[in-house]
Amino acid sequence: MYRLEPALQHYAWGSTDAIPGLLGLPADDRPVSEAWFGAHPLAPARLTGASAPTLDAFVSQDPRAVLGDDVVARFGRELPYLLKLIAAASPLSLQVHPSRARARAGFEREVRAGVALDAPERSYRDANHKPELVFALSQLDAMVGFRAPRRAAELLVGLESSLAEQLQKLLTRDPSPEGVRAAFEWLLAPATRPHPDEVAALARACQRRLDAGSPSPRTDRTVIRLNAQYPGDPGAVTSVLLNPVTLQPGEALFVPAGAVHAYLEGFAVELMANSDNVLRAGLTTKHVDVPELLDNLDTVAAPPIRIAPEHVFTATDVFYAPVDDFELSVTQLQDEVGEVRLPGRGPRVLLCLDGAADLRGEGDGALRLEAGQAAFVPASDGLLTGRGFGRVVQAGVP
Repeated sequence: MYRLEPALQHYAWGSTDAIPGLLGLPADDRPVSEAWFGAHPLAPARLTGASAPTLDAFVSQDPRAVLGDDVVARFGRELPYLLKLIAAASPLSLQVHPSRARARAGFEREVRAGVALDAPERSYRDANHKPELVFALSQLDAMVGFRAPRRAAELLVGLESSLAEQLQKLLTRDPSPEGVRAAFEWLLAPATRPHPDEVAALARACQRRLDAGSPSPRTDRTVIRLNAQYPGDPGAVTSVLLNPVTLQPGEALFVPAGAVHAYLEGFAVELMANSDNVLRAGLTTKHVDVPELLDNLDTVAAPPIRIAPEHVFTATDVFYAPVDDFELSVTQLQDEVGEVRLPGRGPRVLLCLDGAADLRGEGDGALRLEAGQAAFVPASDGLLTGRGFGRVVQAGVP
């Protein structure tokens, strides 16, 4: 077992204290948006020690011992998942993640075009898909997937603005999911997107309705908030078209490839396929690629996919996502229960959320994790057991 130091990301939307508080790092005015506990080559975690390698380099030294024969056979010689902490103090971009086939095609296209991997204008940073599971550590607010067209049209009633009228026409003209897509595309496509003044006028109409006793206060507040942060960005208006989601601590949500979404605020654990592919349509200062996002967009109107855990091995809840790349488990250790088994046998990343955990493998491997500390456990360590008092999240391969 190896202690693991995450790679920190400092995007503008991050919190200044949530991740430093958990990891025991000094906080300052710089936001810490994400902590990556994985082997993605753009920001790999590092094994601890003076000359310790990054996790991707460690895996490459002996993939079969580290990953196991089964994982190598299914996914190749790389860790197939990426575990993160994410702390959003303000909204993230309106985004979609590609499927594996589209990611491969897009990545190869940008390689042929000579776009550098770290270029700001690059859309595909690897050739992998990026479904993801988010496990809330605080209340987490988000927008995920399209509403039913009828409901989206209802939310525009009573908003006195030309933009609301145009969107309502688009939605009532075609009450199928394609009607929602048409409205979404009309809002964001460069050839048709509304003028910033029209977006601001709709936000003011939402404020007037809110002041008068709105039948949809949550949607009105979201439009107002997003327009205040990104003035005139039509992405603010998409909150009328998307499902609102609130996760309470301990709840989980699955976001498949192709699902449009934006996290608005909250602190969470994220587990995803080993990818950094993000296609953005707005609400960001980063690279926006609306045509590519629309090509990858799933327009099925459906409620967000909440994942209920299954209770296993006395102390563990497992969140089984509908993909082969990863699964997330949360184990609650208690002194009076003693040693308990943890799920999985392959390569695992463990993060102690609170308390302390004493971990032991089938051989001589043993490690103590305290709150905010993480470890990488190779497949060669076999089954794991733990004892102590506190919570440990574990990323593994099904």
